[in-house]
Amino acid sequence: MSQAPELRTTSLLSLVGRSWWVVLLYGLIAIGFGLIAIVRPLSAAAGLAWAIGVMALVEGLVSLFAVFSGNSGAPRGWALVYALASIGFGALAVINPLVTAKVLVLLLAIWLILAGVYRIVFAIRVRRQIEGEWLLIVSGLLAIVLGVMMFGNPLGGVAVTTLWIGIGSLIYGVLQVVVAFRLRKLR
Repeated sequence: MSQAPELRTTSLLSLVGRSWWVVLLYGLIAIGFGLIAIVRPLSAAAGLAWAIGVMALVEGLVSLFAVFSGNSGAPRGWALVYALASIGFGALAVINPLVTAKVLVLLLAIWLILAGVYRIVFAIRVRRQIEGEWLLIVSGLLAIVLGVMMFGNPLGGVAVTTLWIGIGSLIYGVLQVVVAFRLRKLR
């Protein structure tokens, strides 16, 4: 026989309330990372790139094992290309994480420039159909300027991007801590 809906809800709330410390831990880790990213953005960027490199290496090795065991779930050629690309990227990110972060910022810079040009062209093409197309043009120009700045100084782009990630992580962490203490009351 199943439990009444209110009994199941109470059990779930109690379970969530007893796990409040997990949410608190996530919040404290996010706050710690956010502070490091704000105080030492290049170190945090290198740490992030290194961690992503380790994950890529592990995924590449697991994928390579799957290729040779015949359990990749994808065509063998594609799975092999993916495995080798993951291992290559992972190795580069682990060996030189700051250079990897700079390369990723250069790719972001190129994308921003292309996106800016696209917005401007789009705004010009639809200027008779929409009102306020100048806002699209301004956003396109800002994207181009940001892209050129990041392309001109990739290390500065890494630092600024990491600062924004750090600020977001700090806000996320504080919110998680607040939620954790609210969940604690449900025990």
